Amino acid sequence: MDENSPARPPQEGPSFYAQPGFLRRTPLRQWWTVLHPPYTALHLSLVTIGGCLSGPVNTVTLVVTIGAFFLAVGVGAHALDEVNGRPLGTTIPRSHLIAAALVGLGGAVTLGIVGMFVVSPYLGIFIVVGVVIAVGYNLEFFGGYLHTPVVLILGWGAFPILTAYFAQHDALSIASLVAALFGALITKIQQVLSTPARDLRRRVDSVEGVLVRFDGTSSPLTKASLLQPLEQGLKVLCWSGVAIALSLVLLRIHG
Repeated sequence: MDENSPARPPQEGPSFYAQPGFLRRTPLRQWWTVLHPPYTALHLSLVTIGGCLSGPVNTVTLVVTIGAFFLAVGVGAHALDEVNGRPLGTTIPRSHLIAAALVGLGGAVTLGIVGMFVVSPYLGIFIVVGVVIAVGYNLEFFGGYLHTPVVLILGWGAFPILTAYFAQHDALSIASLVAALFGALITKIQQVLSTPARDLRRRVDSVEGVLVRFDGTSSPLTKASLLQPLEQGLKVLCWSGVAIALSLVLLRIHG
């Protein structure tokens, strides 16, 4: 879900969850960064919200749905994103990234096909839409037509809630559509915060300026001072999604 970017100073991480100098660290550390852990956690939280929006909840179906989205987005889509232009600047071989994408998307499709027999054959529609979004957005197929903010908001925010809800109940409802709107809005917030933060980290060398207040006091305007509220907001947003998802799991399964 990241745009391509030129080289940045090696001492500075490409994101707040990539430690400075991470490219010099182990391959495992690079793979961890490719998974975009906070954003993947937020995405899986939306899956969980959709699955637990209404009871009863089939625990096995919920776990499988979460697993499918982790493979499709956490692994597959993010690996494709790194293949397309190296926005994180990792040294992971291209063949390894492609293999991870194939395993991730292939595993998700396999779980989805099983769901077609267990839940409903109409899950096939969700499978096709999900693959088209993951591949089309990250590899900018169809002339980049799918690589748009709207596709990101709907594909990463609304779609997981609707899919998880359908997997539980073999139908959609007005409530699930409103919840999908919630997911889209949450993803929009993530986009609003992450776009300037990503630009600052990956394209901006330095910031010069001064904040002058009405009372006459002032403070320097720096790259760090601009990044701090953006990335703090992203952290809070991601943890908020996890908290809501866990509360619904406890309500539906243990309540």
